[in-house]
Amino acid sequence: MAGRRALFINFHGLGEPRRQLLPGEEAFWLPREILDVWLAQAAQYPQVQITFDDGNVSDFEIALPCLKARGITAQFFVCAGHLDHPGHLAVGQLRELAAAGMGIGNHGMFHRDWRSLDDPTLLQEIVDARDRLENLIGRKISRAACPFGSYDRRVLRALRQAGYERVYTSDGGWAKAKNWIYPRNSVCRSDSGAVVDHLLREKPIGFAASVRWLKRTVKRLR
Repeated sequence: MAGRRALFINFHGLGEPRRQLLPGEEAFWLPREILDVWLAQAAQYPQVQITFDDGNVSDFEIALPCLKARGITAQFFVCAGHLDHPGHLAVGQLRELAAAGMGIGNHGMFHRDWRSLDDPTLLQEIVDARDRLENLIGRKISRAACPFGSYDRRVLRALRQAGYERVYTSDGGWAKAKNWIYPRNSVCRSDSGAVVDHLLREKPIGFAASVRWLKRTVKRLR
């Protein structure tokens, strides 16, 4: 991460869904033109970084061309067990994302809430899924994003033991380069690119930042 702080903007599905959406997921499914607005805004600020979750086929069909057109590199967090499933990335598309210089991270095996899993199943999500992705793209994966933004002390301990160098959440606000956990700001259909300007103007120490810090602290201690 360049500089001391970064603002992570996180996307999910784009365009027309090619699979059945989960309840509430439609709020995070965006038309392509909204992505263009966000990327145009983000390209103006070097501290803004882009991520995508879930490994939808729109990552390859829509996001990749848009990113390449603007010279932006993004991080894609993929569910290893959904590869080659309808509406999700095919293995060949995953490899093309990696070959295009995009970062590939682990989002679990089957997009399950890691807090709800027993230890063997949690390891499948954190370790086995990562191993499969590494074998497919031929390079080390050191970053993970928590599905649903859900984590607790046990999940974080498992991620540390598995050797992850960075863990991404959905807590919102700024990320500090020195930290191990990076909060992200997920984009909803109702948001506009102006949110980037709003977040950039937010003071690192202020009411909103303090509330986010408190919520993150509670999650890590529970």
